[in-house]
Amino acid sequence: MTHRVVNEYNRPCSESQVPCIFSRLGRCLTSIWLYNILFDSVQFDQPDGQVITGVGERSVEEGEMPNKKTILVTGVASFWGAQAAERLIEWSVVRRDAGVHIMGVDAQAPAREIEGLDFIQADVRNPLMVELLKSEAVDSVCHLTFVESQRLTETIFDLNVMGTMKLLGACAEAGVHKVVLRSSTAVYGASSNNPMFITEDQPVQGSRAYGYTRDLVEIEAFCNGFRHQAPEMILTILRFANVIGPRVNSPMTRFLKQPLAPTLLGFDPLMQVIHERDAIEALAHVTWNDVPGVFNVAAEEALPLNRVMGLAAKVPLPVFHLFTYWGIGLASSAGIKVGDYFPIEPDYLRYGWVGDLAKMRQEMAFVPRYTAEETLREFAGEQRRRRYMPEAAALAYDEDRLRDTLERRRRARNLEASEAEKNSTGMEA
Repeated sequence: MTHRVVNEYNRPCSESQVPCIFSRLGRCLTSIWLYNILFDSVQFDQPDGQVITGVGERSVEEGEMPNKKTILVTGVASFWGAQAAERLIEWSVVRRDAGVHIMGVDAQAPAREIEGLDFIQADVRNPLMVELLKSEAVDSVCHLTFVESQRLTETIFDLNVMGTMKLLGACAEAGVHKVVLRSSTAVYGASSNNPMFITEDQPVQGSRAYGYTRDLVEIEAFCNGFRHQAPEMILTILRFANVIGPRVNSPMTRFLKQPLAPTLLGFDPLMQVIHERDAIEALAHVTWNDVPGVFNVAAEEALPLNRVMGLAAKVPLPVFHLFTYWGIGLASSAGIKVGDYFPIEPDYLRYGWVGDLAKMRQEMAFVPRYTAEETLREFAGEQRRRRYMPEAAALAYDEDRLRDTLERRRRARNLEASEAEKNSTGMEA
């Protein structure tokens, strides 16, 4: 991993550059102000003297190969950024594409070296990010700087929401071809009015009680206007279902790691999950290929919550739902960290929020390798192995894991054969 620390890029923003946000009204006014500032400044003179607002021109350094493609991954010190960068580097090696240059940006250096990554230590909110994007002729940005916290704090809001807004504005000014963002199906909200399968054009009505959901809703609201201001840029948003895996730290993994997982008495909503490896693969897929739009991404089948907990070897703790809401309100007033007991907001354990996957299969051309059951069984096996691993348990876990691996490989071969048959039929026609 090449590590470049450029002082100008690493200079923190001054207090005057970071807006003070004290309320929802303040956040909205700040978003509108920054929105206008970002795009009013992106103006380019045309040969006939006309001035337009839109995507800027990239600069290419002298001696640089004109066909070289630079992909920038933000948040490479986090799990998501590091895994996405590594996968993209693997793709460039497997495909023997020497014309692809993978860069990483984060305010902190990665905990371990990522071979093949050109790392620059910088905050995505830095005002010189435009200069960085232009000087490196960045073609695509996979933006994964996001702090997943239940707490509603202005510090995290500034990094998650304002940081994304500033980066998108910098990408528009620098003429970046494509930006990929990670989101969640939680932005739809959990409600009794939700359809059985929620399509991507459903209004975003996610709860604002937990910080990470609120921030994702704010980011997507901004992106709706950004698409019209920068129509030449490809913007891809992946709305992942509950991400589960041995390494990822998500609301669902925190929920399933509790000794007793609280549920709402009398409610058993359908839940979607996706394996962490499939989530990373999806991010790499849309970063490498041009797939504009918003996509729900999850394993094919949706399972009842009690079935999810059973496969994860977790004992449910049913609680009367009115007591849950009252208790959360009282605990919050008393300063108790409710997120330690309810990593997932109670409404999302009460109502369904299942995303429709037709666009994922057809337009995005992506099929997760892991089924929901395989994902949950692997998670449960990893948890048992970490607690205690006598020889018998180790052998049983290895047998289950190998069985699921063989099944995934069989499905992959069938899918490849089906695609090859389609291509052959098309050529003959």
